[in-house]
Amino acid sequence: MSHILIDHLTQAASFYRGQLRASTRAVAYLKARGLRGDIAARYGLGYAPAGFQALREAFPNYNDRALEKAGLVAVNDGGRRYDRFRDRIMFPILDDAGSVIGFGGRVLEGDGPKYLNSPETEVFQKGRVLFGLTQAAEAIAATGTAYVVEGYLDVVSLAQHGVQNAVATLGTATTGQHVGRLLGLAKRVIFCFDGDDAGRRAAARALDVCLPHVTDAADVSFLFLPRDHDPDSYVRAKGGDAFNDLALEASSLEGFFLASAMQGCQLEYAEGRARLVATAAPRLQQINAPAMLRRILTAIAGPSKFSVGELIDLCGLEKNMLSTIDRQ
Repeated sequence: MSHILIDHLTQAASFYRGQLRASTRAVAYLKARGLRGDIAARYGLGYAPAGFQALREAFPNYNDRALEKAGLVAVNDGGRRYDRFRDRIMFPILDDAGSVIGFGGRVLEGDGPKYLNSPETEVFQKGRVLFGLTQAAEAIAATGTAYVVEGYLDVVSLAQHGVQNAVATLGTATTGQHVGRLLGLAKRVIFCFDGDDAGRRAAARALDVCLPHVTDAADVSFLFLPRDHDPDSYVRAKGGDAFNDLALEASSLEGFFLASAMQGCQLEYAEGRARLVATAAPRLQQINAPAMLRRILTAIAGPSKFSVGELIDLCGLEKNMLSTIDRQ
């Protein structure tokens, strides 16, 4: 069944590309976003027409159950079949072999979610896949660095401005599988977030996911863009070189860990210092990198006014590779 689903998804991608070329409205939208035709072609962008059954043109047997299993067609409570993606810019999502396994669709205007992703299928699991990785693989290998952003247009805009080593999660939070994959490909992984409160919360979730997977050889950082900017708007306003320069100011994993743990803690009071330790403990227990664990414990020791040995006991770290850590 997998090859049938991929064949259908590949055929749909070809149909969507043809529809993009034929839609002056969709082309105008992409041009207004500053997107060039060669970049749209590189990422296989297309357009899903507004009609409820536009895919009939690509699939004469519109009742084929495989169209449902591929996530291209849905069925309402009355049994009527309709295209899942309508009036959206389409971003094909590829597997390692370059085959289309799903889509992300960005609405042009009107109601509905801003982004709509393919549902989980036999060939598509969002927690395992990163948009743009096929296109970014060569640049990641050349630079040793991977940027992780949150939106499809972020990836495409960065590539157009020369930052070709960016990938995006698929409308989901970062997963352990994402992190493991990236750390196997890049020496440095930089998570890029908006500078608002939502971006900080997303970064905290990514931190929690990273901790069990990071080794002492890994370099994981967190980049927060200026408020009112995302990677797409920033790179269009400032350029690719400015984005790369900004990334040099990214917070290290250890620095962000400490800043996140200290947030809201009134360290001039014993209660605030206790809160710092209580906040940090669950995350410390997830760390499997001994040198990193030692550095973070040392960093926490100062503001908490506990020794490293006391922190080891308070945080329940007795079994966490403590033979490598000086308890003094």
